[in-house]
Amino acid sequence: MNTFSILEDVLKKISAMKIRIHGDYHLGQVLFTGNDFVIIDFEGEPARSISERRLKRSALRDIAGMVRSFHYAAYTALMTNKTLSPENIQSLKIWADLWYQVTTGVFINTYLNIVNEAPFMPKEKDELKMMLDAYILEKAIYEVAYELNNRPEWVSMPIHAITQLIAD
Repeated sequence: MNTFSILEDVLKKISAMKIRIHGDYHLGQVLFTGNDFVIIDFEGEPARSISERRLKRSALRDIAGMVRSFHYAAYTALMTNKTLSPENIQSLKIWADLWYQVTTGVFINTYLNIVNEAPFMPKEKDELKMMLDAYILEKAIYEVAYELNNRPEWVSMPIHAITQLIAD
């Protein structure tokens, strides 16, 4: 059985329905009002056509976008600060890793508790993990191209994420 046959079988078995999603969900799209959070800019990813933005997709794509945003928040100061020595970066990276893991874990668990058994979520935990990991990887790969074209000095951030995903 070839890879495409396996992928087709997996896609046929996905139990979650597709919905309209934000499409460009990250920390920059969430505003704190003092009492609550407001999500803005529902027009989707700017690089996609209008018809492509209207397609229904898995809600996990938005979750993956926020997970990647947490990764950028955790590592931006470390990877862009020219005054830190390599030793300081290494010791601070442990704290960035911890913050990223805890924040991501709390975000995903809270989201899953709120949507609990909604028809747009996969029924099986293994399916959910596989899909979320795939969307996070897809987003990180997209970010490699984006960073190479716009901020080449930042390309190490999505590469770091891809390395972490593959290691898990």
